[in-house]
Formats: sequence, structure tokens, C-alpha cells
Amino acid sequence: DYIFREGRYVAPYHFEFISHVKSRWAGKTIVDLFAHEFKGRPYEYYVSAVECGRIQVEGRVVPVSYIVKSSEKISHFVHRHEPPVTSHGVSILQKEPDVVTVCKPASIPVHPCGQYRKNTVVGILQAEHGLAPLFPVHRLDRLVSGLLIFARNASKADLFRQQIEGGLVQKRYIAMVVGEFPENELEVNVNINYDAREGRSTAEKGKAACTKFTRISTNGTHSIVLCEPVTGRTHQIRVHLQFSGHPIANDMLYLSFSTDPMCTNCPNLAPKGYDEEGLWLHCIRYSGPGWVYECPYPDWA
Repeated sequence: DYIFREGRYVAPYHFEFISHVKSRWAGKTIVDLFAHEFKGRPYEYYVSAVECGRIQVEGRVVPVSYIVKSSEKISHFVHRHEPPVTSHGVSILQKEPDVVTVCKPASIPVHPCGQYRKNTVVGILQAEHGLAPLFPVHRLDRLVSGLLIFARNASKADLFRQQIEGGLVQKRYIAMVVGEFPENELEVNVNINYDAREGRSTAEKGKAACTKFTRISTNGTHSIVLCEPVTGRTHQIRVHLQFSGHPIANDMLYLSFSTDPMCTNCPNLAPKGYDEEGLWLHCIRYSGPGWVYECPYPDWA
């Protein structure tokens, strides 16, 4: 299914998206529902999709005026084109009876989400190594590289979950940041508030968050910093480094607040759909009671 052309592509394939009508959707026409909730395609597309049966309710073709009811099953049959990701392989670090650890390249999401299904770490490991099922123990943002731990059965995954929720797991990342980072350990205790609509976090009223930072090296322009998150909030390390005055050196999302609310591209530097460089943020170590998993440093570090 994979094609390599200066990146890993997936051959287009047919796919059935399945959803069930939420209470706030009930009472809308099938076309208005899709046009309002799934704005990636124009209104006219959804009219045609309903008329030709590409969108069905409870397995049957319905008119464009059909009013959806709560909990009804809706199927949307599409010809799916996944965005490309890096052609760098997902290297297996350790393979044990209950656990697999890998080094994730930047740009590849961990599991199916959004437009990605086969171009994910889970999809690649299944296709190229026959590893399934896999249960992600933790997640890394798509643009973050480094250590990923997968449990190979539900009971092992539950054990990891209990240890993480019990505060028994320590995490280490490294980042390349702007400027000369302070020589002494810096602890940032600043709440994190994640806005799912904007796809970014801010340091304001939100969930408590704490990260410890230690400078590894510096050349005066940039610094390599060890990052040890005590909590695990969305974009926590990125926001706490920004708060410290030393954001990740290539993190365009948090290098500036100079966004235009009327712009359709902000807060991204380039329009969506262009190749994105991986962040200079890399997971190197997870450890818990009686276990340690590590990942090699990236080239930039």
C-alpha cells in the first residue's frame, strides 16, 4: 500500500467512515449536518453524495431532505487520499513478549486520526512487521520524534496505565531551544489550557502542569535542554519552554502570538498541505518500577 517518492505515500483506497448521530445533530437534514460539521468539502459535494448513495443512513439511501434522528448510524463512503509523511522508517528498538518499543520519526502520527490511517506508526508496524494488535502506552505529537512504547496485550497496557496515573513513570525529552538557557535547573509550574479548535495551548487558567528543565549544552545561539515533564498536558513542554523565554527553535506555533484572527492560515507559517519539518523535540526515555526504555538521540542533538 506504500509508495515512496521523497516521502511515504499511501495508494488511494475506498473507506467507510461510520458515525452515529449525536443529540445536537438530531433534527438537521442529512446535507446540512455534513455541511456544518465536516467543512472539508463544499455543500454541493454532500448533496451529490447523498443522492448517489455515498452517504447512507442505517444502510439505506435517503433523500437530501432527510431529517436525522439521534443515534442513527451514518456511513460515508469515500475514496481516501492520505497526506504523505516522512520516508524515514519506524525502527524497532526492542521486541518483547508483552512490549514493543520503537523510534518514531517526526511527521508520522501514532495512531489513526484525522486524515491518517495507514500512514501512522500503528499502521506501518502492522503492514511492515505484522505487529498487531498494539496498544499505545503514551502518545507523541505528530511532529515530535522519539521513543514510543506499545503494549502487545490489554492487560500489559492496563498495567502501564495504572503506573502512569499513579505518578510512577518518569519521562525525558530533549529539545533545541532559542538562546542561552539558564545553567541551573529551571522548574516551570504554569497551568496549561488547550484549545482544541485552535489546536494550541496557552499558559493561563487551566490544568496544573509542571516541567523541569536542565541545560545540556549551548553555543550562545541555541541550547540543548533536557525536559522532564512531571505532568502530561497537551503541548506542555512546548508552552513551558515558550513561557521560560526559550521556545523550541523551529516551533512556529509557539515562537510568536502575532496571529491575524481573520487569516485562514494562522497560526501556521505555511498553508496546510505543505511539507512540515519535524520539531526539535525528541522523547529519549521512559522509566517506571523495574523497567527502563530508551531511544537514541536525533542528529540535531
